[in-house]
Amino acid sequence: MSDPVGTTDPAAAGDVVTAAGGGLPVDGALTAGATEADWLTTLTDMLAAGGPVVAILLAMSVIALAIVLVKLWQFRSARLGDRASVRNALTLVRAGRPHDALAVVRSKRNPVAQAVARALIGHLRGLPDHKVREEAVRFGGDMLEELRGYLRPLEVIASLAPLLGLFGTVLGMIGAFQQLEAAGNQVNPAVLSGGIWEALLTTAVGLAVAIPAVAALNWLERAVERTAHEMDSAITGVFTQDLSTLLGESDGHGYEREFERGRGPARLRTAAAGE
Repeated sequence: MSDPVGTTDPAAAGDVVTAAGGGLPVDGALTAGATEADWLTTLTDMLAAGGPVVAILLAMSVIALAIVLVKLWQFRSARLGDRASVRNALTLVRAGRPHDALAVVRSKRNPVAQAVARALIGHLRGLPDHKVREEAVRFGGDMLEELRGYLRPLEVIASLAPLLGLFGTVLGMIGAFQQLEAAGNQVNPAVLSGGIWEALLTTAVGLAVAIPAVAALNWLERAVERTAHEMDSAITGVFTQDLSTLLGESDGHGYEREFERGRGPARLRTAAAGE
């Protein structure tokens, strides 16, 4: 009996042939290659239709994406979401344990925690409060300036992208009507419609770049604003007392108890006694 090796159907074999080592089927590899080629062709056609305006917008989109990724990495490295350590430190300060409070925030990477650590170090060294506060505010301002870095270029991209898209549309419409004028009496509607969609392409690309850039910019700016507020509140909390402890219970009569015990402000006690 002869070996049927030579009778294998070539078409059937092509469906199951895989790369050496158990790779993807040949059909899957060809499909992936065709998809990548189609994507590159579409991008090339878009650049050819939109002209230099679309090329500039694509470059701006790459820059905007790079800025957003860098800022996300910076915010994550700075541990902006770590608020518990600062709250614990302020609780220890108001409990009369500044050394323990300093130990909590000294090794933290959060900018608010670092500013509080600066204030606590100056306070423990016995420096005047106004000098310590000024130094802590100065240090905090430098940290906030680092967090604001590269936000202005992102703002410029978000503002200019739709304007560049509109500019490209205007140029495209001018070219389309010039072609319409050159055609004279033999007007071809396909020429006009083709010029219009090529002109509108730049506006679409500009909006596609601007919308996510604006959203990312607002989120990043809000994160910096919240950090600035938390820093100002935390630095002030190092030098002040929590006045809520004077209110006693939440029944609204705690402040009257302070007057009865003679612990209220002297001016208000005197006015109350005069009544």
